[in-house]
Amino acid sequence: MPDFVALWVYLASKPLFGLTATLSVYVLAMSAYRRVGQAPWANPVLWSMLVLATALVLTGVDYGTYFAGAQFIHFLLGPAVVALGWPLYERLGELRQHWHRILLAALVGGTIAAVTAVGLGALFGLPREVLLSLAPKSVTAPVAMGIAEKIGGVPALAAFFAVPTGVIGALSARVLYTRMGFGTSEDDWRVRGFGLGTASHGIGAAHALQVHPSAGAYAGLALGLQVLLASVLMPLVFRWLPI
Repeated sequence: MPDFVALWVYLASKPLFGLTATLSVYVLAMSAYRRVGQAPWANPVLWSMLVLATALVLTGVDYGTYFAGAQFIHFLLGPAVVALGWPLYERLGELRQHWHRILLAALVGGTIAAVTAVGLGALFGLPREVLLSLAPKSVTAPVAMGIAEKIGGVPALAAFFAVPTGVIGALSARVLYTRMGFGTSEDDWRVRGFGLGTASHGIGAAHALQVHPSAGAYAGLALGLQVLLASVLMPLVFRWLPI
């Protein structure tokens, strides 16, 4: 047993520990997700987060040590978002035809996401810094951190709010859309994907891409539009908004 502990301590101190642990846990979670028919409760991102966080706490490995290896995957978030552009390129004709509707939907959806978050927070009497950190919760975490810093929020809190927003959206999307009467036609998949990308950023877009190519394409489009619109408009709006 002491030899095993010594080996574990040695391996946990190496940069490849975080990379290997993350990939291994996610592959297992994805395998389980497919085995249960992609049930929402088995979302691989959620279970990977829970398993890794629990393992770090139980083994006493600090986050900095883990992230030394996991940062290689973190770096790939950028190229992964760019890769979502390919399904969009395949639907370029649709985008050119409906660009004004798409832009309006993105603006309205992003506004509702921010206003409801800040409004509910204010209703519960949350401090100003927390409210400003809540505003960009539906934008992907790295961008949300930058926006929060610009408008007077706390970047770490913005990332904290953004991650569960994406996970909750991915978990609840199928049930909500079914209850709202959306089916499985091509148009319905577009609406499903766009709504999920608008409300739940990259995690939602990744889930949509797993379910249907059109849903994934429009989720990626919504994600990109939210990043662009929120980055430009939120600093301008909150500069004059009395919060």
